[in-house]
Amino acid sequence: MTKATGTAGDPPYLRIVAAIRRRIADGELAPGDRVPSTRQIAGEWGVALATATKALTTLRLEGLVEARPRVGTVVAGTAPAVPAHRRPSPAPDSEQAQEQELSLDRIVRTAIEIADAEGLSALSMRGVAARLGVAAMSTYRYVPSKEDLVLRMADAAFGEKSYPAEAPEDWRTRIELGARTLWSLYRQHPWLAQLGCLTRPLLVPNLMVHGEWVLGALDGHGLDPTTLFDIHVLLYSHVQGLAVHLEMEAHAEAATGQSEDQWMDSRAPALQELVESGRFPAFTKAVGAFEDGYDLRLDALFEFGLKTLLDGLTSIVEGQEAGTGGTAAIGGPHRPAASRRPAADR
Repeated sequence: MTKATGTAGDPPYLRIVAAIRRRIADGELAPGDRVPSTRQIAGEWGVALATATKALTTLRLEGLVEARPRVGTVVAGTAPAVPAHRRPSPAPDSEQAQEQELSLDRIVRTAIEIADAEGLSALSMRGVAARLGVAAMSTYRYVPSKEDLVLRMADAAFGEKSYPAEAPEDWRTRIELGARTLWSLYRQHPWLAQLGCLTRPLLVPNLMVHGEWVLGALDGHGLDPTTLFDIHVLLYSHVQGLAVHLEMEAHAEAATGQSEDQWMDSRAPALQELVESGRFPAFTKAVGAFEDGYDLRLDALFEFGLKTLLDGLTSIVEGQEAGTGGTAAIGGPHRPAASRRPAADR
């Protein structure tokens, strides 16, 4: 048996590569089809996540598969079936050469690619090393732990977009730009929304840049410090709170194999039972008004929520500037001292 089909003496990752390659060659997996994820491979073949990652990396280097953000690893469009025995063997010192080229930036960027394609749960230090083609412990020379790596990933991702040197004069225009910039980053890297919470903010410099932009828009309008931070946290929670569902939906689709629409279709009997129960008249009336059902669009909901928030905040921000008060509308200056701590960039 050739390496194109795998032998018992091959390393585990090569046997996995051979099996997936055979599925592609036989047409079982067509171009654009998702191949098993690292976790699925680990479960099916009984190997570690690092071994599964190394197998997918090998297939990617062969040009058989490619990673697509928020989709996962899929069969490449051309998907050339290249038997392992026809590929040139790596030079004995190739791993050493890779390690010499290793850098903190490469490690962080590779980790971001993994999280973008397969979610943060698929990330491991060994998996990053496997994709880089270096020894498992090599990455630890640059990053002491996975937790530290995730913080560096977040800082790098939040730093991918910046703001103009000349800020808009209008506070509302400036906040809209800040919120939409953050939303676009969460759209590009959905795992970001899973990091930190409002009460334990993520303290990385490039996230603070976005917070500084919003605080700067509100500065100079006569707001007391508590109200200033309350508005800031409220706006941030709107963006981050919706973005959480981007990653959750991706996980749900991967776990069930169903798209959002397919899942809703499968729940039609349960929905019908709720409607016919007579216990929820307002819900029944609202649902009955839709011809094709309610279409939950996160992008549209983000814009609608942002406009609604800013409309409601206008009297507070501009009222304070005019000296008309309004602090009590969102908590007032009399909150407990324990809650008066900087929100950083919640």
